[in-house]
Amino acid sequence: MTRIFLFLATNIAIIALISIVFQIFGIEGILASNGVDLNLSALLVMSAVIGFGGSFISLAVSKWSAKCLMGVRVINQPADETERWLLQTARRQADEAGIGMPEVGIFPSETVNAFATGMNRNKALVAMSSGLLRQMSRGEAEAVLAHEVAHVANGDMITMGLLQGVINTFVVFLSRLVGFFVDRVVLKNRRGLGIGYFIASIVAQIFLSILASFIVMWFSRQREFRADAGGARLAGRGKMIAALRRLQGDRQEDLPGEFAAFGIAGARPTGLRRFLMSHPPLEDRIAALERQN
Repeated sequence: MTRIFLFLATNIAIIALISIVFQIFGIEGILASNGVDLNLSALLVMSAVIGFGGSFISLAVSKWSAKCLMGVRVINQPADETERWLLQTARRQADEAGIGMPEVGIFPSETVNAFATGMNRNKALVAMSSGLLRQMSRGEAEAVLAHEVAHVANGDMITMGLLQGVINTFVVFLSRLVGFFVDRVVLKNRRGLGIGYFIASIVAQIFLSILASFIVMWFSRQREFRADAGGARLAGRGKMIAALRRLQGDRQEDLPGEFAAFGIAGARPTGLRRFLMSHPPLEDRIAALERQN
């Protein structure tokens, strides 16, 4: 609840700041003098409904999506020793992290990867790829599992959902405001919403979404360092470092959609795309663990 309260308080504070800025620079007066009967408070509320609605719907159905889209098979009754070990290890780590036992599953993929998802930290889903279980040692797989359990314990799924909701709110709000400004102030349209509004809104939303992605991905990268540290506490720093070094030797691919941000590793883009990485470079993560006392 504290996390939700802080994010909502931040959202309200930013809305208040924008309102003050608009009044200082007379933006509302400029719009009004050009025939724009725009209720900025109503637009902010509508933007928040759209921004948070999409983010939380995605989070609410994330476990269902993972099972359907990723082909995750939840382990209810272990079929072999590996699955039995996986459940026992997840239960021990969840107890140590102070969270409810997550659902544990396996998804078919030769890529060495894993992810966690779910709206409730006590009812999460942690999934490992079949390739990871075949190619990693028990110690390395234990560390990867601990990394994902740490994501759950840190509340990263809900935090990212809230952050994305805040970002979405202001992307929608500012893009609509730009559309109104171009349509009424620049093009002097007086009959409803003209083509200028729709084109300017779309262009502004694309541009602002790209800028917002830099913020979201920066936060995602910081969160990975925390999950690595949590994984080191649950499985041991040596095992966590070994797992990350093992990943350095594999071809990395992003998981699809929202699952990419909660995988153990991501692809390795170059150039400007580095700033849109959901995960820090593996060498940086290893160095951060090695600096720990």
